[in-house]
Amino acid sequence: MELQQMRYVVAVAETGGFTRAAERCHVVQSALSHQIARLEKELGARLFDRTSRSVRLTAAGEAFVPVARQALEAAERARAEVAAATGEVRGRLAVGAISTVAAVDLARELGEFRSRCPQVRISLQMEMSDPLLAKVRDGTLDVAFVGLAPGARTTGVREKELARGELVAVVPPGHPLAGREWTTLARLARETFVDFTAGSAARRQRDDAFRAAGLTSEVAFEVTTVEFLAKLVRAGLGVGMVPEAIASDLPGLHLVRARPAPERTERVVWSGLGPSPAAVAFLAGLGVAAE
Repeated sequence: MELQQMRYVVAVAETGGFTRAAERCHVVQSALSHQIARLEKELGARLFDRTSRSVRLTAAGEAFVPVARQALEAAERARAEVAAATGEVRGRLAVGAISTVAAVDLARELGEFRSRCPQVRISLQMEMSDPLLAKVRDGTLDVAFVGLAPGARTTGVREKELARGELVAVVPPGHPLAGREWTTLARLARETFVDFTAGSAARRQRDDAFRAAGLTSEVAFEVTTVEFLAKLVRAGLGVGMVPEAIASDLPGLHLVRARPAPERTERVVWSGLGPSPAAVAFLAGLGVAAE
């Protein structure tokens, strides 16, 4: 069994076809198919069910692919560690971030990191905090920027708080609160809300503040990005609450401070099992000592 064969199997599983997998791996399709057939013979089981219209993993394939990914990641990590021992940072840097990250200029930080470490392959995923934390724990991501309530605890990761701030209300022009500098949570509780999905860390920050004040609120529209939240608020469908650092970047909306204000922290998290050399170098650029 060879790493290249594992790489081909993973490529077929991810692209859904032998032709696309061959294009991704920069080989002719016949060579890729031949290597997968050799591997299937060695394993004594078919990894794919092939038809004229689709390619699907068999039960054996479903069992094989996650382990193959782990083996490929381990091999890449080994190469990166050897390179780091000689003073060169290589490998991958998989970063995750919430759409409301404001504690760092992420685009600038990634650009500067690429200039410092051109041999590292960088990727970025935007998601909610809870999925990002899970992906750091399972090794899918190396580093993630998340937003959590001040007292929220994380497990299986290491972390550093980057910023602490408040959530503020955003309302459309013409709204009764648009001309006010501040309001109360009790007044906001009378509004229909556009908010993040129920159960998410972003939603809990507001829900906890309302609950602590003995208040409830109606959420009619659930979203996963601050950009779409802003669009719905501009359309007059409800009001929203977002980090103060983000609110000023949402054109066409009015910022209204709330009392008592929901609080949140922005944190950078990385693997509790030991960061890769690329992750260590990236975090060092943020002034975070990962080791």
